[in-house]
Amino acid sequence: MKNTLLLLTACLVLSSCKNDKKTDKTEPEPEKMAMSDDKDQDEPDFDVMPVEHATAVFNIDTTVFYIDPVGGAEAFNDQPKPNIILVTDIHGDHLNPETLKAVTTPETKIVVPQAVADKLDAGMKNQITILGNGETTQIDGISITGVPMYNLREEAKDFHTKGRGNGYVLEKDGLKVYFSGDTEDIPEMRNLEDIDYAFVCMNLPYTMTVESAAEGVLAFAPKKVYPYHYRGQDGLSDVDKFKDLVNEGNTDIEVVQLDWYPNAEK
Repeated sequence: MKNTLLLLTACLVLSSCKNDKKTDKTEPEPEKMAMSDDKDQDEPDFDVMPVEHATAVFNIDTTVFYIDPVGGAEAFNDQPKPNIILVTDIHGDHLNPETLKAVTTPETKIVVPQAVADKLDAGMKNQITILGNGETTQIDGISITGVPMYNLREEAKDFHTKGRGNGYVLEKDGLKVYFSGDTEDIPEMRNLEDIDYAFVCMNLPYTMTVESAAEGVLAFAPKKVYPYHYRGQDGLSDVDKFKDLVNEGNTDIEVVQLDWYPNAEK
């Protein structure tokens, strides 16, 4: 009887081990493939190179843009030639007719508000597209829309009057890029939608405070925001504070700090 019980116990143990082994083989493997964002994969490439203050070179796919080219042709010696130039306003940190003429090739298209066009040589007329606030043009498969830029504070309203200058929204295949130009926290900025890359100014007394810029950005919630145009009468604005304010309000917005003042004392 004792031998029979031992034999029965051994059979039960072997059966249990066999079942455990089978369970291990049939248990599904964890999924290792990372989920991809089809929208991001389909969007055009975007890169930006700050030159200084409001001036930058950027590209959407193979189309090269200059925005507010100032500083002389030498500031662009190492840059590719522009397919499209955008100018936001008439002030000297945005418009320098000599620089504009020097960096323009015969094939370059130039997009400007009327106030800027009025200050350019007649010889450039065939290359210029005049764009007003709220108007849109198509160049090289890219939609370019003029966005209002103006001051709200009473003491600053003479700096940038509504309708004179343009911010810009550029769109191609679902990618949307916004340059604010010289503005405050205006409703037209707050009402922007689905912006991937936003370049937002912040300098007193000419545009807005860091706090106002952060509040405006939180309202339209771009995927990435770049503080730019942040040199004012009292030096450079506190872009670290801007980043903190934005991320306190929305951790999903990536704040990207680039060197917009390479010649400033460190």
